[in-house]
Order: sequence, then C-alpha cells, then structure tokens
Amino acid sequence: MLRPVHEKFTLEDGEKLKVEFTTRKTFVAKRLQPIERDEKMSSTERKIVYFQAPGPRNTESVLRLAKEYAQAEGIKDIVVASTTGETGARASEVFKGFNVVVVTHHSGFVEPGTPELREENRRKILKNGAKVLTATHALSSVERAVRKKFTTILPLELIAHALRLFGEGTKVCVEITVMAADAGLIPVDKDVVAIAGTDRGADTALVIKPANASDFFSLEVREVIAKPRSRTKEAAG
Repeated sequence: MLRPVHEKFTLEDGEKLKVEFTTRKTFVAKRLQPIERDEKMSSTERKIVYFQAPGPRNTESVLRLAKEYAQAEGIKDIVVASTTGETGARASEVFKGFNVVVVTHHSGFVEPGTPELREENRRKILKNGAKVLTATHALSSVERAVRKKFTTILPLELIAHALRLFGEGTKVCVEITVMAADAGLIPVDKDVVAIAGTDRGADTALVIKPANASDFFSLEVREVIAKPRSRTKEAAG
C-alpha cells in the first residue's frame, strides 16, 4: 500500500499549503488556512450543447439554440456563415426581426471571379430583411496567395489554424464576426451571436464581443452555445 507523503509550502501571500502526493504522481492540495476574499466571486451557469459529430445535420438545432439564447439575452445581432446561401436563407427565416448578416465566401474562392452564393438564396435572404456580405476573408486575405506561391505560412493563417483546434466552426465564427464588424454591419460594443459550420450547414454557435481587424486581439469569445465535440466525423463517438 502506498503511503502518502506530506510537504508544506508557503505561498507568496503568506498562505500555507499542504501538498499530499504518492509515488503514483497523484496529489491533493489542502489549504491549512481559510481564504479571505475582499469581494464576492460571481459566476453564471449555462447549458452548452456538444454534437457528437460536425456537419450540416446540426443546422436546425444550432439555429434553434442560438435563437433561444439571443432572445433570452436580448442580443439583436446575428452573424451567419453561408457558402451557397442555403444556411443563410434558413437563418434569415428563423431570425426575422434581428439584424442578420450572412457572410459568404469571397468571389473566386473556388473559381476565379465566380461567387458561390446562389442567386435564389440571395433573394430569399434579402427578402427576409437580412444582409449579405461578400468580402476578403479576415483570416487569410492575400496570405493565402503567398502560401500557394511560396509554400510558406504567415501570421493570419497561423491564427486560423490555432482557432481550428476548437473546430472549423469556431474559426469561421471568429472570422465572420471580424468581417461583419469591418463592414460596419454589427456594433463592436455589444455581444453578437455568430453561427458557422464545417464545410456545409451550421454546427457551431458562439457569443462574441466583436472587434475590427485592426484591433483583432480585443475580440472576445465569451460563451459557447453549441459546437461539435469532435473535429472529424471519423473521430466522433
């Protein structure tokens, strides 16, 4: 039977800490003196939905959850990523009465000079009172051309890859929020709900305090409403 070993340490603030550990390298820390705090700690409990796999099958659930959150918190600005416009058109129906900004791929993303947004979906989005934004991607810009030409990578795409650690939808949510802020279509002093997905549809919804690209590191991802727990369909389970 392993016997615990006890050590005592004094922290910088003079508070004593007793550490108990075993040779299995597990430990439990127990404070010998109560913690005195000058101010009360506050916290908020939220429901977060984690989908087993990413993809368009989550679209309706994401839109519903995002709307429930926005209504409960009084958020009026919704930013939605959409490639062909199908998700954007659906979001414009669900969020009627909100300031909805549908952000598309830039023209030429797949074929030079060619947009991917279908005209019938553009008409539906505009008819429902939403806006369409087609612009240079905030987290790639001309750096994508540098990567293709010189087989190297620059800071914007490094940021994009880091954000993808939380899923493709998280990266896109951040990116479209910056794009909408730079276009002046959403405020930068109020929280917005950003919705995006992996390849097609929607599987991620975040609460974000926006920032312009020139002030990117002031942006805050404040809450997660929903996201996939896996980044790939194969890894889910």
